[in-house]
Amino acid sequence: MMSTPARITRRSALLAGIGLATVAAVPSWAATVDYPAAHWIPASAKNYTAANRPSGYPVNLVVIHVTQETYPDTVRLFQDPKHAAAAHYVVRSADGYLAQMVREHDIAWHAGNWDYNTRSIGIEHEGWVDRPEYFTDALYKSSAALTRSICDRYRIPKDRKHIIGHVEVPGSTHTDPGPYWDWTRYMRLVTG
Repeated sequence: MMSTPARITRRSALLAGIGLATVAAVPSWAATVDYPAAHWIPASAKNYTAANRPSGYPVNLVVIHVTQETYPDTVRLFQDPKHAAAAHYVVRSADGYLAQMVREHDIAWHAGNWDYNTRSIGIEHEGWVDRPEYFTDALYKSSAALTRSICDRYRIPKDRKHIIGHVEVPGSTHTDPGPYWDWTRYMRLVTG
């Protein structure tokens, strides 16, 4: 007897991302993540480019972002096909919960610079650049462990030349992660 695959709706994915959904059977393709601590909450396929990295494009950067939105609103925006942007990961401030929204082999539209998009993994962090209370211990630890794993898997040096803020992307008009992001602490966690 052939079973019907579970249906994942936008609402159930959003509820799961904010910790409100009950556990349900999901098809194996939906549960596939590149980092074991992450939870799959897919972005709209219209917000990234399907690719086969690192074969087609070498991955040699991690770009650190701050959402300027709440976690649920960020997930909603990345699932909106009209938004025209998404990052590979989103980290929730309160508890460090990690959502993977774009597979690492695909090119997320997060940096505002095609060259940087093709060779980087983008990590969004819930919060605002001028509100340091969002940069919690849980957020820093969860994100740093993810960045360490990405660097290990792609052989990216764990230094500030290869782990950059969105503000450092050429042509960017963004200021994130902003003046309250503790780069010294973050890099110590990444390299520790």
